[in-house]
Amino acid sequence: MELTEVNKKIKNICDFYVITQKLKNTLRTGWVIWKISADRIESVAEHIYGTQMLAFVINSEFELGLDIAKLSLMLAIHELGETVIGDIALDDILAKKITREEKQKIEMQAVLKILKPLNCKEILLETYNEFEQCETKEAKFARVIDRLEACFQCKCYEENGYSDYTTTMKGEHEKLRQERIAKGWTTLAKAWIENNKQVSDFDELYNSLSDYLLDNNIFKKPNKKGKTKNG
Repeated sequence: MELTEVNKKIKNICDFYVITQKLKNTLRTGWVIWKISADRIESVAEHIYGTQMLAFVINSEFELGLDIAKLSLMLAIHELGETVIGDIALDDILAKKITREEKQKIEMQAVLKILKPLNCKEILLETYNEFEQCETKEAKFARVIDRLEACFQCKCYEENGYSDYTTTMKGEHEKLRQERIAKGWTTLAKAWIENNKQVSDFDELYNSLSDYLLDNNIFKKPNKKGKTKNG
């Protein structure tokens, strides 16, 4: 096919779509590390969808007045580098397998390469950098939602019997597990939620929502046919 201007644009669209589709099949590494036994482990694309839905409803219910369009784009674009480098879990950083600075560097290189051909590269890169710099109210909120969605997913796995935090892990991850158990964080959800409070500067809203998750069962266990008990 001759690469006319129109064909170049179509090729850019197709290439970008193909790249982003990789996130549908990129598993969230944390669930692999923590030996989640579900037949289907959450993908990065599913995580993005979850963060966007949470952001929309929390912004609405608490009347936060955030720019939801920017926020939705930010939550999608900040995972773009994982199409190249894969998902690097928080515990990989805490276990010193990679530093935050190294992760940010290789992600940025991947994002720049992916966005280079696109007309919208400036706005996408600007949005990506806004999330990374975490200075605006949308970026700060996006950081909270990124972690909070994982809290919901932890509870989903835990309440449905897919999580066993007593299982021995490997190497530095096992040291982290033992440290958390010593603090009384004896379930995956408890360990994830409480650890986030230690390593990140989250606000009262995060604490209220995550504490509610710890104190309540919110998911219905599916029956053998894959339907919930409510049908």
